[in-house]
Amino acid sequence: MKRYLNFVLLVLVFSFFVSGCGKRGTSTVTEQRPWWQEAVFYEIFVRSFYDSDGDGVGDFNGITEKLDYLTDLGINAIWLMPINPSPSYHGYDVVNYFNVNPEYGTMDEFKHLLDEAHTRGMHIIIDLVINHTSNQNPWFVDANNNPNSPYRDWYIWSTSDPGYAGPLGNAWHPGNQGYYYGIFSDTMPDLNYTNPEVGAEMLKIVNFWLTSVGVDGFRVDAVKYLIEEGQKQENTTSTHEWLKGFYSAYKADNPQAFTVGEVYGAGAFAATTYIGQLDEIFSFELAGGFVNSAQGESNTAMVSAVKFTLKDMPDGPYATFLTNHDQNRVMSVLNGNVDKAKVAAGLMLTSPGTPFIYYGEEIGMLGVKPDEDIRRPMQWDNSPNSGFSGGSPWRNPGENYLTANVSAEMSDSISLLSFYRTFIELRKQHEALRDGSWSLVNTDNTGIFSGLRVDQEESILVIVNLTKSPIENYNINIQDPQLKDGSYQLKTLFGPETPSVIRITDHSSGDIAPLSELAAYGVYVYQLQP
Repeated sequence: MKRYLNFVLLVLVFSFFVSGCGKRGTSTVTEQRPWWQEAVFYEIFVRSFYDSDGDGVGDFNGITEKLDYLTDLGINAIWLMPINPSPSYHGYDVVNYFNVNPEYGTMDEFKHLLDEAHTRGMHIIIDLVINHTSNQNPWFVDANNNPNSPYRDWYIWSTSDPGYAGPLGNAWHPGNQGYYYGIFSDTMPDLNYTNPEVGAEMLKIVNFWLTSVGVDGFRVDAVKYLIEEGQKQENTTSTHEWLKGFYSAYKADNPQAFTVGEVYGAGAFAATTYIGQLDEIFSFELAGGFVNSAQGESNTAMVSAVKFTLKDMPDGPYATFLTNHDQNRVMSVLNGNVDKAKVAAGLMLTSPGTPFIYYGEEIGMLGVKPDEDIRRPMQWDNSPNSGFSGGSPWRNPGENYLTANVSAEMSDSISLLSFYRTFIELRKQHEALRDGSWSLVNTDNTGIFSGLRVDQEESILVIVNLTKSPIENYNINIQDPQLKDGSYQLKTLFGPETPSVIRITDHSSGDIAPLSELAAYGVYVYQLQP
């Protein structure tokens, strides 16, 4: 009965959101929008963020100590990589879903972090690793050792090797009682969601973290691999059907809970298949557009990503990012070029979607695989161990920590950190950058990317010189029926002041020549004023 009443409440809340969101750009609508659509997230690997007790491992208290730094940066939401007990450094093999990793602190310390974040208006979501467990999880240990175990059917078994691979390579591993399926490795056996007991246990776990602990939601790991249908092992109909029940359950637990799913390789079309099952999924398509256009100094990747996004999912919802904990860090992809890093950040933070910033990205941390090297300690200053720990850190800091660190960049007005801070603030001040429509602005130069963000209150033009050379005497062509014909003055939000006027006739604009030169790697943001 309680779950039914909660579901009714969910329906009423959802109806309230729908009835109020028919128009954009008013303060009333802003108040009604889900909190995550107003958020700028920061992804944290707890082990590497800040060590408060000198044991070389980051912890919950360390994050609590650094919340004011995140507030200053403009962050209002945090994603914590796995915090459950685990035998590995990374935590993506869980042994106990109802507790926290003792290396990171106690449950009370985690709840204190939650309280302090909530006091500052921040939300916290945690990684939910439910595709697989650790092979040291008591469920699997019993299932592997005892063919009559009540947990035997919680995993996927075969008496002999079936002889087919998984999407990531070999997926069948010899156990004590036959072969078991584990898409990622033999230490991460997949759970069997065709057994309703498994799904029910996962919903208990979700309820525990939302209602007993008080987290604000989850990043759902490896979500496209949840349920196999024979040799079809990703994005199956069964996975989508289970997720529909998952969505109803977590919204019943907390109508304001948020989930974002990892569907590796996903573009906007893939995101549409998860509507009503997750609140958002990550757009790897847009991430590739941001980074590849910055690196290649051409708008081709960005234009392609935008076109597909506008075609398949013009109103979202999706999450944006540059790179994450599974990829070489964006600064390394860009070969250490700070100007290109600003370009990539500017593209992301002026685009639709909920942005996620990987810790240290804002100061230009480097890192290429193996995975441990893209998850190194945060670089706080140029002291030994980069100010991360007073003891011996679990991993040495990155090679550029002497110059790329928070202390050095905090007071530098042209640093990468200052750029991030400025653009996050721009995004907060202008709803058009968060929720406005998005249209491509045609340019006559592949070295320039331009886009238009429009809501009922304002129109914002973004122009980016992706190249290492200044560009003069270029043209842009705006084709957006939301703009009335006439002349528009450009009010500078970021970039040099300009007397430029755009004249729009039949929804197309001509020469913007009065802005005679775009600086190398220049990012410009203008408000169009009639």
